[in-house]
Amino acid sequence: MHFLVVSFTHKNTTLAIREKLAFANDEQKDLCLSRLCSDASISEAMVTSTCNRIEVFCSCNDIEAATMTILLHMHKRSGIDADELEVRADIHEDRSAIHHVLSVVSSLDSMVVGETQIAGQIKDAYNFARAHHYCNSRIAGVIQHAFKCAAEVRNVTDISSKPVSIASVAMQQLKRDAGDLSGKRALIIGAGEMSVLSARYLSKENVSITIMNRTRAKAEEIAEEFDAQVIDFDELHAVIDEFDLLISATGATEPIIKKRDINFSIRDRFWIDMAVPRDIEEFESESITLYAVDDLKSIVDENLVLREDEAKASFGIIRRYTKSYYEWQQRQSIEPMIKELYVRAMKAAQVESERAIANGYLPQEYATQAQKMAEQALKRFLHGKIQRLREVTEEAQSESLMDALSHILGLDKQEKN
Repeated sequence: MHFLVVSFTHKNTTLAIREKLAFANDEQKDLCLSRLCSDASISEAMVTSTCNRIEVFCSCNDIEAATMTILLHMHKRSGIDADELEVRADIHEDRSAIHHVLSVVSSLDSMVVGETQIAGQIKDAYNFARAHHYCNSRIAGVIQHAFKCAAEVRNVTDISSKPVSIASVAMQQLKRDAGDLSGKRALIIGAGEMSVLSARYLSKENVSITIMNRTRAKAEEIAEEFDAQVIDFDELHAVIDEFDLLISATGATEPIIKKRDINFSIRDRFWIDMAVPRDIEEFESESITLYAVDDLKSIVDENLVLREDEAKASFGIIRRYTKSYYEWQQRQSIEPMIKELYVRAMKAAQVESERAIANGYLPQEYATQAQKMAEQALKRFLHGKIQRLREVTEEAQSESLMDALSHILGLDKQEKN
Protein backbone atom coordinates (compact mmCIF):
# COMPACT_ATOMS: atom_id res chain seq x y z
CA MET A 1 0.00 0.00 0.00
CA HIS A 2 1.04 3.59 -0.63
CA PHE A 3 0.30 7.02 0.82
CA LEU A 4 -0.78 9.94 -1.36
CA VAL A 5 -1.56 13.62 -0.76
CA VAL A 6 -3.13 15.79 -3.45
CA SER A 7 -2.77 19.36 -2.21
CA PHE A 8 -4.16 22.73 -3.27
CA THR A 9 -2.96 25.61 -1.09
CA HIS A 10 -2.13 29.31 -1.09
CA LYS A 11 1.21 28.26 -2.62
CA ASN A 12 -0.16 26.82 -5.85
CA THR A 13 -3.68 28.21 -6.36
CA THR A 14 -5.51 31.50 -6.29
CA LEU A 15 -8.28 32.26 -3.84
CA ALA A 16 -10.79 32.02 -6.71
CA ILE A 17 -9.74 28.42 -7.37
CA ARG A 18 -9.73 27.45 -3.69
CA GLU A 19 -13.26 28.82 -3.40
CA LYS A 20 -14.46 26.36 -6.02
CA LEU A 21 -12.57 23.45 -4.47
CA ALA A 22 -13.54 24.14 -0.85
CA PHE A 23 -15.91 21.91 1.10
CA ALA A 24 -18.50 24.18 2.66
CA ASN A 25 -20.12 21.56 4.89
CA ASP A 26 -19.97 17.98 6.16
CA GLU A 27 -22.40 16.75 3.52
CA GLN A 28 -19.99 17.75 0.76
CA LYS A 29 -17.10 16.06 2.56
CA ASP A 30 -19.13 12.90 3.07
CA LEU A 31 -20.08 12.73 -0.61
CA CYS A 32 -16.47 13.26 -1.69
CA LEU A 33 -15.06 10.62 0.65
CA SER A 34 -17.78 8.14 -0.29
CA ARG A 35 -16.94 8.45 -3.96
CA LEU A 36 -13.18 8.33 -3.45
CA CYS A 37 -13.27 5.28 -1.18
CA SER A 38 -15.57 3.43 -3.57
CA ASP A 39 -12.75 3.48 -6.12
CA ALA A 40 -10.74 0.24 -6.27
CA SER A 41 -7.42 2.11 -5.95
CA ILE A 42 -8.23 3.89 -2.64
CA SER A 43 -8.66 2.09 0.67
CA GLU A 44 -8.73 5.01 3.14
CA ALA A 45 -9.09 8.79 2.77
CA MET A 46 -9.64 12.07 4.58
CA VAL A 47 -10.14 15.61 3.30
CA THR A 48 -8.97 18.89 4.81
CA SER A 49 -10.64 22.14 3.81
CA THR A 50 -9.53 25.46 5.32
CA CYS A 51 -9.20 29.01 4.04
CA ASN A 52 -5.71 28.22 2.72
CA ARG A 53 -5.73 24.52 1.85
CA ILE A 54 -7.88 21.84 0.30
CA GLU A 55 -6.18 18.45 0.50
CA VAL A 56 -6.97 14.78 0.08
CA PHE A 57 -4.81 12.33 2.05
CA CYS A 58 -5.30 8.68 1.20
CA SER A 59 -3.93 5.18 1.45
CA CYS A 60 -3.98 3.51 -1.95
CA ASN A 61 -2.70 0.50 -3.89
CA ASP A 62 -2.06 2.43 -7.13
CA ILE A 63 -0.75 5.99 -6.86
CA GLU A 64 -1.37 6.95 -10.49
CA ALA A 65 -4.94 5.63 -10.50
CA ALA A 66 -5.73 7.20 -7.13
CA THR A 67 -4.33 10.56 -8.24
CA MET A 68 -6.50 10.58 -11.35
CA THR A 69 -9.56 9.55 -9.32
CA ILE A 70 -9.03 12.47 -6.94
CA LEU A 71 -8.36 15.01 -9.69
CA LEU A 72 -11.39 13.90 -11.71
CA HIS A 73 -13.63 14.18 -8.67
CA MET A 74 -12.27 17.66 -7.93
CA HIS A 75 -12.88 18.58 -11.57
CA LYS A 76 -16.51 17.41 -11.45
CA ARG A 77 -17.35 19.21 -8.21
CA SER A 78 -15.54 22.46 -9.06
CA GLY A 79 -15.88 22.76 -12.83
CA ILE A 80 -12.17 23.51 -13.10
CA ASP A 81 -10.43 21.78 -16.01
CA ALA A 82 -8.79 18.53 -14.87
CA ASP A 83 -5.55 19.36 -16.70
CA GLU A 84 -5.28 22.67 -14.83
CA LEU A 85 -5.87 20.91 -11.52
CA GLU A 86 -3.15 18.40 -12.32
CA VAL A 87 -0.67 21.15 -13.19
CA ARG A 88 -1.46 23.17 -10.08
CA ALA A 89 -1.67 20.37 -7.52
CA ASP A 90 1.25 19.46 -5.29
CA ILE A 91 1.27 15.67 -5.30
CA HIS A 92 3.14 13.91 -2.51
CA GLU A 93 3.79 10.18 -2.59
CA ASP A 94 4.79 7.78 0.20
CA ARG A 95 7.68 9.29 2.22
CA SER A 96 6.98 12.77 0.80
CA ALA A 97 3.30 12.37 1.78
CA ILE A 98 4.21 11.47 5.37
CA HIS A 99 6.67 14.38 5.59
CA HIS A 100 3.98 16.71 4.22
CA VAL A 101 1.32 15.61 6.72
CA LEU A 102 3.76 16.04 9.61
CA SER A 103 4.72 19.51 8.30
CA VAL A 104 1.07 20.55 8.02
CA VAL A 105 0.10 19.40 11.51
CA SER A 106 3.23 21.08 12.92
CA SER A 107 2.19 24.34 11.18
CA LEU A 108 5.29 24.48 9.00
CA ASP A 109 3.30 24.46 5.76
CA SER A 110 0.78 27.11 6.83
CA MET A 111 0.42 30.53 5.26
CA VAL A 112 1.21 31.86 8.74
CA VAL A 113 4.07 29.66 10.00
CA GLY A 114 3.46 28.65 13.61
CA GLU A 115 -0.28 29.38 13.52
CA THR A 116 -2.31 27.51 16.07
CA GLN A 117 -5.49 26.56 14.24
CA ILE A 118 -4.30 23.95 11.77
CA ALA A 119 -3.79 21.15 14.30
CA GLY A 120 -7.42 21.41 15.38
CA GLN A 121 -8.58 21.55 11.77
CA ILE A 122 -6.63 18.38 10.89
CA LYS A 123 -7.98 16.64 13.99
CA ASP A 124 -11.52 17.55 12.98
CA ALA A 125 -10.92 16.29 9.42
CA TYR A 126 -9.51 12.99 10.71
CA ASN A 127 -12.27 12.51 13.29
CA PHE A 128 -14.90 13.08 10.61
CA ALA A 129 -13.35 10.54 8.25
CA ARG A 130 -12.86 8.01 11.05
CA ALA A 131 -16.41 8.43 12.40
CA HIS A 132 -17.84 7.85 8.91
CA HIS A 133 -15.57 4.81 8.29
CA TYR A 134 -13.52 6.37 5.49
CA CYS A 135 -10.21 5.83 7.26
CA ASN A 136 -8.80 3.17 9.53
CA SER A 137 -5.49 2.00 10.94
CA ARG A 138 -3.26 3.15 8.07
CA ILE A 139 -4.20 6.82 8.20
CA ALA A 140 -4.72 6.64 11.99
CA GLY A 141 -1.08 5.63 12.46
CA VAL A 142 0.13 8.61 10.42
CA ILE A 143 -2.12 11.14 12.15
CA GLN A 144 -1.18 9.92 15.62
CA HIS A 145 2.50 10.13 14.67
CA ALA A 146 1.95 13.62 13.25
CA PHE A 147 0.50 14.92 16.51
CA LYS A 148 3.44 13.51 18.49
CA CYS A 149 5.75 15.29 16.05
CA ALA A 150 3.82 18.57 16.37
CA ALA A 151 3.99 18.36 20.16
CA GLU A 152 7.78 18.03 20.04
CA VAL A 153 8.04 20.93 17.58
CA ARG A 154 6.09 23.12 20.02
CA ASN A 155 8.09 21.94 23.03
CA VAL A 156 11.58 22.10 21.53
CA THR A 157 11.28 25.26 19.38
CA ASP A 158 9.74 28.68 19.88
CA ILE A 159 7.82 28.59 16.61
CA SER A 160 4.46 28.73 18.42
CA SER A 161 5.60 30.71 21.47
CA LYS A 162 3.59 33.70 20.30
CA PRO A 163 0.42 32.12 18.90
CA VAL A 164 -0.70 33.58 15.61
CA SER A 165 -3.43 32.82 13.12
CA ILE A 166 -4.93 34.18 9.93
CA ALA A 167 -7.28 36.16 12.16
CA SER A 168 -4.44 37.78 14.11
CA VAL A 169 -2.57 38.61 10.89
CA ALA A 170 -5.75 40.16 9.49
CA MET A 171 -6.11 42.27 12.62
CA GLN A 172 -2.49 43.42 12.35
CA GLN A 173 -3.12 44.46 8.76
CA LEU A 174 -6.27 46.27 9.81
CA LYS A 175 -4.48 48.26 12.50
CA ARG A 176 -1.61 49.04 10.16
CA ASP A 177 -3.94 50.57 7.56
CA ALA A 178 -6.80 51.94 9.68
CA GLY A 179 -4.65 53.35 12.48
CA ASP A 180 -6.15 53.84 15.94
CA LEU A 181 -9.18 51.55 16.26
CA SER A 182 -10.40 52.86 19.60
CA GLY A 183 -14.01 53.99 19.49
CA LYS A 184 -14.75 52.45 16.10
CA ARG A 185 -17.74 50.16 15.54
CA ALA A 186 -17.18 46.65 14.20
CA LEU A 187 -19.61 44.07 12.85
CA ILE A 188 -18.39 40.46 13.08
CA ILE A 189 -20.35 37.98 10.97
CA GLY A 190 -20.03 34.33 11.94
CA ALA A 191 -19.50 32.46 15.21
CA GLY A 192 -16.50 30.23 14.49
CA GLU A 193 -12.94 30.39 15.79
CA MET A 194 -11.95 33.17 13.36
CA SER A 195 -14.76 35.35 14.70
CA VAL A 196 -13.83 34.68 18.33
CA LEU A 197 -10.16 35.53 17.69
CA SER A 198 -11.16 38.71 15.87
CA ALA A 199 -13.49 39.73 18.69
CA ARG A 200 -10.74 39.12 21.24
CA TYR A 201 -8.32 41.33 19.35
CA LEU A 202 -10.80 44.13 18.72
CA SER A 203 -11.99 44.19 22.32
CA LYS A 204 -8.42 44.91 23.43
CA GLU A 205 -8.42 47.86 21.04
CA ASN A 206 -11.56 49.31 22.68
CA VAL A 207 -13.69 48.67 19.60
CA SER A 208 -17.47 48.52 19.98
CA ILE A 209 -18.37 45.03 18.75
CA THR A 210 -21.59 43.65 17.29
CA ILE A 211 -21.95 39.94 16.49
CA MET A 212 -24.18 38.47 13.79
CA ASN A 213 -24.74 34.81 12.96
CA ARG A 214 -27.41 32.69 11.28
CA THR A 215 -27.89 30.91 14.60
CA ARG A 216 -28.47 33.75 17.06
CA ALA A 217 -27.70 31.62 20.13
CA LYS A 218 -24.10 31.12 18.97
CA ALA A 219 -23.70 34.85 18.40
CA GLU A 220 -25.01 35.48 21.91
CA GLU A 221 -22.36 33.17 23.40
CA ILE A 222 -19.57 35.23 21.84
CA ALA A 223 -21.30 38.51 22.68
CA GLU A 224 -21.48 37.56 26.35
CA GLU A 225 -17.73 36.93 26.51
CA PHE A 226 -16.83 40.26 24.92
CA ASP A 227 -19.70 42.45 26.17
CA ALA A 228 -20.89 42.84 22.58
CA GLN A 229 -24.26 43.43 20.99
CA VAL A 230 -26.13 40.93 18.80
CA ILE A 231 -28.11 41.62 15.64
CA ASP A 232 -30.19 39.06 13.75
CA PHE A 233 -28.61 37.80 10.55
CA ASP A 234 -31.58 38.80 8.40
CA GLU A 235 -30.89 42.47 9.27
CA LEU A 236 -27.45 42.39 7.62
CA HIS A 237 -28.26 44.57 4.62
CA ALA A 238 -30.21 47.05 6.72
CA VAL A 239 -27.34 47.73 9.16
CA ILE A 240 -24.24 47.14 7.06
CA ASP A 241 -23.52 50.85 6.52
CA GLU A 242 -23.53 51.64 10.24
CA PHE A 243 -20.13 50.08 10.95
CA ASP A 244 -16.57 51.30 10.42
CA LEU A 245 -15.15 47.78 10.40
CA LEU A 246 -16.61 44.52 9.12
CA ILE A 247 -15.14 41.03 9.60
CA SER A 248 -16.85 38.07 7.98
CA ALA A 249 -15.99 34.38 8.40
CA THR A 250 -19.00 32.18 7.72
CA GLY A 251 -19.44 28.80 6.06
CA ALA A 252 -21.70 30.14 3.33
CA THR A 253 -21.36 28.57 -0.10
CA GLU A 254 -21.83 31.89 -1.91
CA PRO A 255 -21.37 35.59 -1.05
CA ILE A 256 -23.67 36.91 1.67
CA ILE A 257 -22.75 40.50 0.73
CA LYS A 258 -23.01 41.39 -2.95
CA LYS A 259 -22.00 44.55 -4.77
CA ARG A 260 -25.59 45.58 -5.27
CA ASP A 261 -26.10 45.61 -1.48
CA ILE A 262 -23.29 48.08 -0.77
CA ASN A 263 -23.49 51.87 -0.51
CA PHE A 264 -20.08 53.06 -1.69
CA SER A 265 -20.82 56.78 -1.24
CA ILE A 266 -20.43 57.03 2.56
CA ARG A 267 -17.33 57.25 4.79
CA ASP A 268 -14.16 55.16 4.47
CA ARG A 269 -14.48 51.67 5.86
CA PHE A 270 -12.35 48.55 6.28
CA TRP A 271 -13.72 45.07 5.58
CA ILE A 272 -12.01 41.71 6.09
CA ASP A 273 -13.31 38.55 4.42
CA MET A 274 -11.68 35.45 5.97
CA ALA A 275 -14.08 32.94 4.43
CA VAL A 276 -13.37 30.45 1.65
CA PRO A 277 -15.56 30.53 -0.40
CA ARG A 278 -15.66 34.30 0.04
CA ASP A 279 -18.50 35.96 1.94
CA ILE A 280 -18.14 39.28 0.13
CA GLU A 281 -18.42 39.61 -3.63
CA GLU A 282 -15.34 41.23 -5.15
CA PHE A 283 -15.53 44.94 -5.91
CA GLU A 284 -13.37 47.98 -6.52
CA SER A 285 -13.93 51.01 -4.31
CA GLU A 286 -12.11 54.06 -3.02
CA SER A 287 -14.20 54.20 0.14
CA ILE A 288 -14.05 50.57 1.25
CA THR A 289 -10.77 48.71 1.71
CA LEU A 290 -11.47 44.98 1.37
CA TYR A 291 -9.01 42.28 2.44
CA ALA A 292 -9.33 38.61 1.56
CA VAL A 293 -7.06 35.91 2.99
CA ASP A 294 -4.58 36.21 0.12
CA ASP A 295 -4.20 39.97 0.66
CA LEU A 296 -2.23 39.52 3.88
CA LYS A 297 1.06 38.63 2.21
CA SER A 298 3.21 41.45 3.61
CA ILE A 299 2.64 40.49 7.25
CA VAL A 300 2.86 36.80 6.39
CA ASP A 301 6.29 37.34 4.78
CA GLU A 302 7.48 39.24 7.86
CA ASN A 303 6.28 36.39 10.05
CA LEU A 304 8.20 33.88 7.93
CA VAL A 305 11.47 35.83 8.20
CA LEU A 306 11.11 36.17 11.97
CA ARG A 307 10.54 32.43 12.37
CA GLU A 308 13.07 31.20 9.83
CA ASP A 309 15.55 29.76 12.34
CA GLU A 310 12.79 28.07 14.30
CA ALA A 311 11.38 26.65 11.08
CA LYS A 312 14.75 25.09 10.21
CA ALA A 313 14.92 23.42 13.62
CA SER A 314 11.33 22.26 13.25
CA PHE A 315 12.00 20.65 9.87
CA GLY A 316 14.86 18.72 11.47
CA ILE A 317 12.35 17.26 13.94
CA ILE A 318 9.92 16.47 11.11
CA ARG A 319 12.61 14.61 9.14
CA ARG A 320 13.40 12.53 12.22
CA TYR A 321 9.75 11.73 12.83
CA THR A 322 9.26 10.81 9.17
CA LYS A 323 12.07 8.29 9.51
CA SER A 324 10.76 6.98 12.83
CA TYR A 325 7.29 6.53 11.32
CA TYR A 326 8.69 4.16 8.72
CA GLU A 327 10.69 2.31 11.36
CA TRP A 328 7.46 1.84 13.31
CA GLN A 329 5.54 0.80 10.21
CA GLN A 330 8.31 -1.64 9.31
CA ARG A 331 8.02 -3.29 12.72
CA GLN A 332 4.27 -3.52 12.30
CA SER A 333 4.76 -5.25 8.94
CA ILE A 334 7.84 -7.39 9.61
CA GLU A 335 6.94 -8.92 12.97
CA PRO A 336 3.82 -10.79 11.74
CA MET A 337 5.89 -12.00 8.79
CA ILE A 338 8.66 -13.24 11.07
CA LYS A 339 6.12 -15.00 13.29
CA GLU A 340 4.56 -16.72 10.28
CA LEU A 341 8.02 -17.73 9.01
CA TYR A 342 8.85 -19.40 12.33
CA VAL A 343 5.45 -21.13 12.44
CA ARG A 344 6.03 -22.64 9.01
CA ALA A 345 9.60 -23.59 9.86
CA MET A 346 8.48 -25.42 12.98
CA LYS A 347 5.77 -27.19 11.02
CA ALA A 348 8.39 -28.29 8.48
CA ALA A 349 10.58 -29.58 11.34
CA GLN A 350 7.65 -31.63 12.66
CA VAL A 351 6.87 -33.06 9.22
CA GLU A 352 10.49 -34.10 8.57
CA SER A 353 11.05 -35.61 12.04
CA GLU A 354 7.83 -37.63 11.70
CA ARG A 355 8.93 -38.78 8.24
CA ALA A 356 12.31 -39.91 9.58
CA ILE A 357 10.57 -41.99 12.24
CA ALA A 358 8.01 -43.40 9.77
CA ASN A 359 10.74 -44.46 7.31
CA GLY A 360 12.72 -46.18 10.04
CA TYR A 361 15.70 -43.81 9.91
CA LEU A 362 15.32 -43.29 13.67
CA PRO A 363 13.72 -45.40 16.42
CA GLN A 364 10.26 -44.30 17.62
CA GLU A 365 11.62 -43.51 21.07
CA TYR A 366 13.78 -40.74 19.53
CA ALA A 367 10.79 -38.91 18.00
CA THR A 368 10.79 -36.01 20.48
CA GLN A 369 14.56 -35.51 20.26
CA ALA A 370 14.45 -35.67 16.46
CA GLN A 371 11.84 -32.91 16.28
CA LYS A 372 13.75 -30.73 18.75
CA MET A 373 16.94 -31.17 16.72
CA ALA A 374 15.18 -30.21 13.49
CA GLU A 375 13.58 -27.17 15.14
CA GLN A 376 16.90 -26.04 16.62
CA ALA A 377 18.66 -26.36 13.27
CA LEU A 378 16.03 -24.21 11.57
CA LYS A 379 16.09 -21.60 14.38
CA ARG A 380 19.88 -21.37 14.16
CA PHE A 381 19.67 -20.93 10.39
CA LEU A 382 16.96 -18.25 10.60
CA HIS A 383 18.34 -16.27 13.56
CA GLY A 384 20.93 -14.14 11.75
CA LYS A 385 18.66 -13.51 8.78
CA ILE A 386 15.80 -12.37 11.01
CA GLN A 387 18.11 -10.00 12.91
CA ARG A 388 19.28 -8.45 9.65
CA LEU A 389 15.69 -8.03 8.52
CA ARG A 390 14.81 -6.24 11.78
CA GLU A 391 17.75 -3.86 11.40
CA VAL A 392 16.57 -2.47 8.07
CA THR A 393 15.44 1.13 8.65
CA GLU A 394 14.95 2.68 5.19
CA GLU A 395 11.37 2.18 4.10
CA ALA A 396 12.14 1.49 0.43
CA GLN A 397 14.70 -1.17 1.31
CA SER A 398 12.55 -2.89 3.91
CA GLU A 399 9.57 -2.90 1.58
CA SER A 400 11.52 -4.52 -1.25
CA LEU A 401 13.02 -7.09 1.12
CA MET A 402 9.65 -8.00 2.55
CA ASP A 403 8.12 -8.28 -0.91
CA ALA A 404 10.97 -10.53 -2.03
CA LEU A 405 10.73 -12.66 1.11
CA SER A 406 6.98 -13.01 0.75
CA HIS A 407 7.32 -14.06 -2.87
CA ILE A 408 10.27 -16.46 -2.44
CA LEU A 409 8.91 -18.20 0.63
CA GLY A 410 5.26 -18.05 -0.36
CA LEU A 411 4.27 -16.20 2.81
CA ASP A 412 1.60 -14.28 0.88
CA LYS A 413 -0.13 -17.45 -0.21
CA GLN A 414 -1.90 -20.30 1.50
CA GLU A 415 0.44 -23.20 2.15
CA LYS A 416 -0.10 -26.04 -0.23
CA ASN A 417 0.17 -29.59 1.13
